[in-house]
Amino acid sequence: MNYEAALDTAIGRLHDEGRYRTFIDIERRKGAYPHAIWRKPDGTEADITVWCGNDYLGMGQHPVVLAAMHEALDATGAGSGGTRNISGTTVYHTQLEAELADLHGKEAALVFTSAYIANDATLSTLPKLFPGLIIYSDALNHASMIEGVRRNGGAKRIFRHNDVAHLRELLAADDPSIPKLIAFESIYSMDGDFGPIKAICDLADEFGALTYIDEVHAVGMYGPRGAGVAERDGLMGRIDIINGTLAKAYGVFGGYIAATAKMVDAVRSYAPGFIFTTSLPPAVAAGAAASVRYLKTAQHLRDAQQTAARILKLRLRGLGLPIIDNGSHIVPVHVGNPIHCKMLSDMLLDQFGIYVQPINFPTVPRGTERLRFTPSPVHDSLAIDAVVKAMDALWGHCALNRAEAVA
Repeated sequence: MNYEAALDTAIGRLHDEGRYRTFIDIERRKGAYPHAIWRKPDGTEADITVWCGNDYLGMGQHPVVLAAMHEALDATGAGSGGTRNISGTTVYHTQLEAELADLHGKEAALVFTSAYIANDATLSTLPKLFPGLIIYSDALNHASMIEGVRRNGGAKRIFRHNDVAHLRELLAADDPSIPKLIAFESIYSMDGDFGPIKAICDLADEFGALTYIDEVHAVGMYGPRGAGVAERDGLMGRIDIINGTLAKAYGVFGGYIAATAKMVDAVRSYAPGFIFTTSLPPAVAAGAAASVRYLKTAQHLRDAQQTAARILKLRLRGLGLPIIDNGSHIVPVHVGNPIHCKMLSDMLLDQFGIYVQPINFPTVPRGTERLRFTPSPVHDSLAIDAVVKAMDALWGHCALNRAEAVA
């Protein structure tokens, strides 16, 4: 086989479809987020504003977080030195898990190197714990959940996105005595829509199923202490396993699950993705714990973020742009073509210093390509003005190009 030719074909296909992804080399500056330095391919630099980051509340540069990381770094050094079972569990890891268990009102929590790994490792392990388990998975669940369900070797059922009636049909069609688990998200990040948590919990009670919720885009952001949408809606106690991240609203790195002590004990004892992975560096665990602790009482940041999102949606909608607004903090602008989406992204960066990455297939279905803005409390009125003016200037230009291409 000509391996080089095969690679050329695979990469060329992405270029032809307009969905080849490029890295934008940026340097965040402490205390200046969302402003950053863009290092261009030609070696020059430019000031930009990041509008597509997941550091939703700017906690990645918060003094409380940085101080905790400095303290742990000075006290322990850089790495953890091993897996959690072999010398890699420190006081910082146990403190972080205690903060997370308290956050979600659960008996225990288990920290992974990412929320992706937490989803994949947990969902692929559960059939070992519950033989014959059937997992009912929302059609738009994150890739990490899909991968975990696919790899577990057990039975699965895919229900149409947020379609509780379809989920009921699938549950009713299976043997009542077989163990079941419903896996879904609280906020689906590409459209910013909410999962029907209460209705799914009601079905779980009716059919004797466990519930597994991904709160990755909600932890830190919703609820009186930032535990997510389930906390906001008073439903945390009805969720058996909660998945979250430390890398978005908490601004650091890592993922976790929270559940009963027995469930956590079983997952940590059987999941290869946990057992055979070096644990988080102590400084990272310390920073994450500080961020979780701080945001439990920082409602002002959540309020400011929601205000920024509402203002941006209102102003972009006022331009006649096709905003996807499902009530969350995520602001997608539908473009519908991968080439035009990339073109808009490139022009925003080159001409206006606004960095928003195009979202193309396979992250979203073909024909639904979009720009996904993530406003934060540190995106001030001047930054919002700049985005609105840039989109106003470019949208008509791109619409003209689309019309010419059709003609």
